[in-house]
Amino acid sequence: MLRLLAGVLVAPLLFAGGKDLVVFDTDSGLFGDDGAALVMLARSPAQISLQAVTLVPGNVWPLQGAEYMFHILDLLKRPAVPVYNGAERPLINTPEMAREQERRWGKLSYTGAFTWNPNSIGPAPGAKFTLRKAKPGAVAYLISEIERHPGEVTILALGPMTNIATALRMEPDIETKIKRIVFMGGAFRVPGNASPNAEFNFWFDPEAARIVLRSRIPHKVMFALDICNLAPVRKAQFDQIANVRTPVTDLYREDLGNRYPGFLQHPDAVSYMWDTLAAAYLLDPDFVTRYETRYLDVQSAWGQFYGATIPLDRRLAPMATPVTFMLGLDYRRVFGLFKAKLIEKPVRTQ
Repeated sequence: MLRLLAGVLVAPLLFAGGKDLVVFDTDSGLFGDDGAALVMLARSPAQISLQAVTLVPGNVWPLQGAEYMFHILDLLKRPAVPVYNGAERPLINTPEMAREQERRWGKLSYTGAFTWNPNSIGPAPGAKFTLRKAKPGAVAYLISEIERHPGEVTILALGPMTNIATALRMEPDIETKIKRIVFMGGAFRVPGNASPNAEFNFWFDPEAARIVLRSRIPHKVMFALDICNLAPVRKAQFDQIANVRTPVTDLYREDLGNRYPGFLQHPDAVSYMWDTLAAAYLLDPDFVTRYETRYLDVQSAWGQFYGATIPLDRRLAPMATPVTFMLGLDYRRVFGLFKAKLIEKPVRTQ
């Protein structure tokens, strides 16, 4: 049965007639895993048609995320990829709610953009401002792109799912016109990384995650902390990439070396292949070795378990489609792909 299900999962790639049409929905920080995921897809033109980047608040607010995305696209010589600003804030969650959650139940491990000034923008370290602005209307773009290519668009969701949930609420009929959504988020059988009970992307906007998980999108592919925890990046792996000097690897070295997790000052630190696992799945789905099909939901009642991943009571959402919940991986295979894409040197043109 497992082998049969795996064949079903890979089938959409095989029947797409070549390239996968991908909308890259991101809460990008300086580089981290969102930027690395963008590099992986942009350097796979035979497999991926990168339709656009849509920005959502999460790690940072969209204005800052746009500056970081433009910088990475410039390094990749892909300035023509459209970049759209999306939601300005989560559907319900606020910095004030986060502070009250900490007061009642203890310090949160990570609150992302809630610690940033939404109107503050800085260039990437060592770079000048790109002087470019994202286009408005990420949600409208998502709706129009899905309707223009029914059954063909893959959404790669690497941050909170505010943009996607808003699009589904505005035009419910697009649910069944989305080819699939591949996303990083949630923590089902393992502790969270924002609170003890919730992974950051789900915690930042639980209401949006619930809308997506309860939707009729035909294929939902979920990379939760359950599988991400099996893909650590330690100093030895960091060095394999950071020691190859290119503009992209220099940015990788700056971010992971001097910021989070700070490998250059803390050689015993550890990070994980979070968003890059979801991106890698679009390029090589066979690195996943084990998964389950489950109906999942998100705890959206504010409290100690806000943002937790929970089983779906199907009586509440009888039309919801199941989630392919990833559980095992071939680490050497997926890290090899990750490394190869990041250290790939640009082809010189005459």
